[in-house]
Amino acid sequence: MAADELLERIGAGGLIDPPAPLVAMLSGGRDSVCMLDLAVRARGPAAVAALHVDYGLREEAAEDERFCAGLCDSLGVELAVERPVRPEGAGNLQAWARDTRYAAAARLALARGATIVTGHTADDQVETILYRLASSPSRRALLGMRPHDGKLARPLLGTTREEVTEYCERHGLRWREDRSNADPAFARNRIRHGLLPELSRVHPAAAANVLRTAELLRDEAEVLDALVDAELDGAGTAPRGRIELERLAALSPALRRLVVQRLADRAAGRPVPGAARHAEEVAGLRRTGVARLDLGGGVRAVAERGVLRAERD
Repeated sequence: MAADELLERIGAGGLIDPPAPLVAMLSGGRDSVCMLDLAVRARGPAAVAALHVDYGLREEAAEDERFCAGLCDSLGVELAVERPVRPEGAGNLQAWARDTRYAAAARLALARGATIVTGHTADDQVETILYRLASSPSRRALLGMRPHDGKLARPLLGTTREEVTEYCERHGLRWREDRSNADPAFARNRIRHGLLPELSRVHPAAAANVLRTAELLRDEAEVLDALVDAELDGAGTAPRGRIELERLAALSPALRRLVVQRLADRAAGRPVPGAARHAEEVAGLRRTGVARLDLGGGVRAVAERGVLRAERD
């Protein structure tokens, strides 16, 4: 794929437009290498910095870092390297690694007033949706990753892994292969190498249909979000960001769940998985005095004199 063609495609979304500089997350894999090269072509090397995180968990980690340093040197891009140490009892390895690299990117972006860009592709989107669908009983599971999420942008979400490979090969870009991407011990790898090929045998457009469904649902989610906004930020007599218990109980079950989920997410400053399933219990809290209910994720619902809010524990 020609550079101009892909630049036009990702530029149409406005995700890498000036004036904010860019912080490109760089693992050394083909997707992140492609994204870094495109960022430099679009904005120039002075507006781009790269972040590489060396977890020290693989034998090839030092070679990956040297590769990223050489690539950034050839592109004239500043490289920041993080070498975190996993604490005892950190839980799921992949979750810790993900949280660590995004936290490092956020710090770097904050210091520069930058937008973070990742190399997530359309293939990553399909895998994410299928994984969340299997592991999380919520509407959010089907929405996939957003092209733009606060200071985070994913310009390649509309580009397939095959197109990224073609781009890198055409422009002489080398990349590093992570052998752990073939390890069946990880659920995402089983989806990539097992489930997706089987789905393509069921229907050759299976992956495209998943992406199109997610796109439609994201459009419909905007309508639902507007309904929730109306309940929390204008309807009724409760202060903004709150709702009367009587009004909550009178809503349709679906809208009631969405309102409770929004309250929990706002209180936590992040998604609180599973908060919506407590909607019926929340609506049944007593209307007098003060009542509390744990919503999970370190958040609780608080009903005070019949008005509901959510707060961190």
